[in-house]
This record gives sequence, structure tokens and C-alpha cells, in this order.
Amino acid sequence: MEQITVAAGHDFSFYGLVLQADPVVKTVMLLLVLASVACWAIILEKAVRLSKLGRDLKRLERTVSDETPTEAPRGLVRNLLSAAHHEAEDGGRNEPRAELRARLERAMRLSLKGELQRLEVGLPFLATVGSAAPFIGLFGTVWGIMNSFTSIAQQKDTSLAVVAPGIAEALFATALGLAAAIPAVMAYNMISVSLGRGANRGSSTIVELAKRLSRPQSEPFARPAGTEPLRAGKAS
Repeated sequence: MEQITVAAGHDFSFYGLVLQADPVVKTVMLLLVLASVACWAIILEKAVRLSKLGRDLKRLERTVSDETPTEAPRGLVRNLLSAAHHEAEDGGRNEPRAELRARLERAMRLSLKGELQRLEVGLPFLATVGSAAPFIGLFGTVWGIMNSFTSIAQQKDTSLAVVAPGIAEALFATALGLAAAIPAVMAYNMISVSLGRGANRGSSTIVELAKRLSRPQSEPFARPAGTEPLRAGKAS
């Protein structure tokens, strides 16, 4: 009867499991909760920025396909055109068109790479949480089970009522580790794939953009403010 009373008096809610856990297990739980919150903040921030990247890539594709663009360049399009115009200023007036095109394409690829690298900030943290969180939770579980066996030795009682509270607290640490790791791994994979597709999509568009910008006697796109017209190279 005393064993049943001990088990019944233990709070098995999530809140109770945290409060009644060993200090080491509490620390593990706190670290996992903080890591999970940070992961979700990164995931939401990346979702917003990837959505913006998709809109910028569509705008870039429209810029290439439209013979007479009606909207002024902005965002990614503006950055790429600025990179192209600054690169064109370094060439000679009689530069062959093929060389000009290659330089413009290289400059815009570097600008696109810089934009994508800024989107990669936070991905190493997601990868770290995804790989380490289950082991951190497992550490809390092992520690909690060790305390449960210590209770058995102290009370000289192997009944489930004695060990159940400690085991429940310990397993809750593993659950928190998995709850932090699973979204982090899924988000890391999805974001990495999206960035890779965006890079391929932008690179193929840049090829066409460089081709049009290097045409002799042509100014097919609105120049970003503060830049000079592109000097068309000599047709090769």
C-alpha cells in the first residue's frame, strides 16, 4: 500500500517530470528546449527568406524574358545587374563580346553565390542539433536511470513504484532530444535542397542574362541607380 501511495503521489505530467527530475537531467532538458526553440526560429526565418528568394528568381527570369522591362530592378536582380555593370567598367572598349560575356557571367555568379551564402547562416546549427540532440537526451536518460537504480539500492526495494518515477523522468529527456532533432534534420535537408535548386535556377538564368547584356549597341535592362551604361563589346 505504501508503494502505491508513493507512485500515486508523483506528478507524471510534463511539468511535474521536469520539476521533480535530477538537477543534471533538468539541465539536459533545459538545453534541449533552448535548442529546439532556436531551431524553430531559424526554420521560420529561412522559410521567409526562401520565399523571398523564389520571388527574386521569378523576377530575374522575367527580366531576361521581357524585351522591354516595365519595372525597375530591385532585390536580387538589382544586385546582379550592379555586379555586371561594375565588372563591365573594368574592360577595354574593343573587348571581344565573348570575353565581356564571360566576365559578366562570372561577376553575376559571384554575386548570386554571396546572396545564397547569406541564406546558409544557421544551417550548421540545425545540422549540429539534428545529430547531437538525441545523444544529449540519451545522456539525460542514462543519468536518470542511474539515479533510479541508486534509489533501488537505498530503499532495498525493486518494485516498479520505486523506479517508475525516475525512469519516466529519464525517458522524457530522450523524448525532448528527439523532438529537437527531428525538425532540425528535416528542415536542414529541405533548406539545403531549396538552396541547391535556387543556385541551379539562378545560374541558368545568369547565362541568358550575360548573353543579352553583352550584345553590341544594346541596353536591354534598366540600370541600377548610380551605375554607368554597359559598354557593349565587339561582336565576336
